[in-house]
Amino acid sequence: MSLRIGFLINPIAGMGGPVGLKGTDGAEALEAAVRLGAPRRSPGRAGTALRALVRKGLDLELLTSAGEMGERVASGEGFEPSVVHRPAHEAVTTPEDTARATEALMNSQADLLMFCGGDGTAKDVVSIADMEVPVVGIPAGVKMHSSVFAHTPEEAADLVESFARSWRTKEAEVMDVDEEAFRRDEVSVRLYAVALIPDDVRYVQSAKAVYSDTAAGEAEEIAAFVAEDMESGVLYVLGPGSTTAAIASELGERKTGLGVDAFVDRKPVGRDLGEEGLLELLRTRRDARIVVTPIGSQGFIFGRGNQQISPNVLRAVGKENIMVVATPTKLRDTPVLRVDTGDRQMDDLLRGRIRVVTGYGRRALLEVL
Repeated sequence: MSLRIGFLINPIAGMGGPVGLKGTDGAEALEAAVRLGAPRRSPGRAGTALRALVRKGLDLELLTSAGEMGERVASGEGFEPSVVHRPAHEAVTTPEDTARATEALMNSQADLLMFCGGDGTAKDVVSIADMEVPVVGIPAGVKMHSSVFAHTPEEAADLVESFARSWRTKEAEVMDVDEEAFRRDEVSVRLYAVALIPDDVRYVQSAKAVYSDTAAGEAEEIAAFVAEDMESGVLYVLGPGSTTAAIASELGERKTGLGVDAFVDRKPVGRDLGEEGLLELLRTRRDARIVVTPIGSQGFIFGRGNQQISPNVLRAVGKENIMVVATPTKLRDTPVLRVDTGDRQMDDLLRGRIRVVTGYGRRALLEVL
């Protein structure tokens, strides 16, 4: 029996990441992303997932929405999808388009919904799918707190294969972030819904973990060590997170909590930078370091929430100049680190073992997958 997959893309998901907008929810954010020349990430990542799915050789039937919401990418990857929905807005879709497409896919008896986007897309899909049809998220957004997403687009295909062989499901959380608060460096996350996903923990990211004051004290110890070790004239790029914010505080500066800032000689030279802003700094200062902290429990150091630190930025800085910092409290929930930059060569280069600063003069050796 063929597995009927409902395939859906949010074509604007993730556009805000590389330009430092922290999302594209809302018309103003989308207009700003377009004005800043933000690339469309989700069609390419959806195509990667479908190519991996083709290699599985499964007996599949693909149902989708017209144009940019699925048909174009599916046809480009060799599928002959059944188009069961046409969005009211072709290229710049809305949450209503996503909800109506999901409803059409369910009415067409899809066994599984495979969607590409971020937490906002997950919320829109699950608002209709509820607990009736399992879902698989292809990660493409800026905010990725929900546990309905695969680690990578390729692993989304692994999840579909796992479901095709067992038809087993489990419950997973769909989280949603207030984007307006997020842009003000305020994290307001709530549980939106519970969804069904294929029951295979190997390929699914966990929900993002939040840590207490204990970890804050540990972060201050890390910050003191990193700040003391900073070299004169070197550009330091600090990624998002409370641990990197503690480093800026040790320098006597306030960091953009959820953005990417740059410092030279303990002073800021760029705040809330996008990819182009970082590359511009790197054109004049070749001696640079990138300091990042993993997302709690999920383990991502690149590709989630810091897309401004793009493969081009990483190449300019070099793997040897990346510093990962993490509190012992965070690492208890985060046994491995992960990368998902969207560039296979870069991901392969970053994989392997890396030393993580865990305290004043203390390091741990962790695997990057």
